[in-house]
Amino acid sequence: MQAKTGELRPALDVAETTERFREVRDRTMLIVEPLEIEDYVIQTAPFMSPPRWHIGHTSWFFELLLKDHLPGYQVYSEEYLYYFNSYYERFGTRIDRDKRGTRSRPTVRDTVAYRKRIDESMLELLHRNRDNPEAHSLLLLVRLGLEHEMQHQELLVYDIKHLLCDLYQPVAKGTLPPRDNVGGAAEVEGGLFWLGHSGEGFAFDNEKPYHRVYVPDFTIDRVPVSNSDYLEFILDGGYTDYRWWFAEGWDFIHKEGWQAPLYWELRGFDWMIRDFSGLHQVEDKADEPVTHVSFYEASAFAKWADKRLPTEAEWEKAACLPAQQANRLSFPWGDHEPDLLRANLSENDLWGVTPVGSFPEGASSYGCYQMIGDVWEWTTSDYVPYPGFKPEFDEYNDKWFVGQKVLRGGSYATPQYHIRSTYRNFFHPNERWMISGFRCAKTI
Repeated sequence: MQAKTGELRPALDVAETTERFREVRDRTMLIVEPLEIEDYVIQTAPFMSPPRWHIGHTSWFFELLLKDHLPGYQVYSEEYLYYFNSYYERFGTRIDRDKRGTRSRPTVRDTVAYRKRIDESMLELLHRNRDNPEAHSLLLLVRLGLEHEMQHQELLVYDIKHLLCDLYQPVAKGTLPPRDNVGGAAEVEGGLFWLGHSGEGFAFDNEKPYHRVYVPDFTIDRVPVSNSDYLEFILDGGYTDYRWWFAEGWDFIHKEGWQAPLYWELRGFDWMIRDFSGLHQVEDKADEPVTHVSFYEASAFAKWADKRLPTEAEWEKAACLPAQQANRLSFPWGDHEPDLLRANLSENDLWGVTPVGSFPEGASSYGCYQMIGDVWEWTTSDYVPYPGFKPEFDEYNDKWFVGQKVLRGGSYATPQYHIRSTYRNFFHPNERWMISGFRCAKTI
């Protein structure tokens, strides 16, 4: 495993990296702790993965690092190299994604033992380099491995929800934050501004380079679209009126039989929502952001509402660049790292979205709430490289620059340490198994 040197800069020394390594690896196992042994091996859909595969794959990722950097390291199992690979062509053959749940071996016990072996070897590697002034490139790779594992922590939440939903009982449960009664849209002055990541901290290569873009004047909703807003669209015949849909979206909802977001259930004449906390009438979840909608559904709603989705440049400007200021902020609320009072992220342990207007301490200078956390927000932007893009790690981000849309902001399953305002998530426009929502915009 190799990253191109000189591209990324580590934010941690060896001691800090060791501590972070333990924290991230422990967090993954905390997520799967409530599972029964049978839960680990089930694959509920071709696009999902069994929990066993996630805890093995994230260990496989570090094993590739050990092969190159720990003298005398012996590969744990050639079979594991095959089964726990994901999409990396250069590391050999791999099992097809939709077949990850067709095998009972390696067992869950064997996979956990494998993970423990990798952890011990990684800690040995870090210990050996505690006084090594040349550990720069190694720390880059460990940091990338931790970021990769945090991505899979979020994917684990998606997969566990698809598998168990309200049958899952998390180890910890947080409490709801304060909330403001807020709505409407904020006006944002257009012009030139700098988009993307700059500075010394970690970021993926697809967030770079920092470059100048122009946006016209626009408005952006202060809060994400809520369940009650979306129910109005459904009751107004939104899923049966071709006028609101892209042609591909119109074809897709008929092919799949969609009538509402994923996890919505029609009981008689009443729409219900099933989530980690149970089955609820939409009215009981009316003020929560709508979740598990595709780009097609978000775009159709926006057109129905006589609005549109924001571009990722508009989203980032509204989040990070206060009016009449030249210097952008790291987050909507300022330069402080995310915490429990500013955003609904994984560490809040809420296992669900919070009502719109929550986390007032995390609002942007324009009065936009929940731009970080709660739901990933669809934008209308295609997932393509920024001008001047240079890949820093082969087959990680660069191979996906086609046919996908950008989402911004993170979700309640995103770790605090993992999110940035410049983070570019991406999914195909028909996908909705992730924690996806949206807010609308409009050109002035």
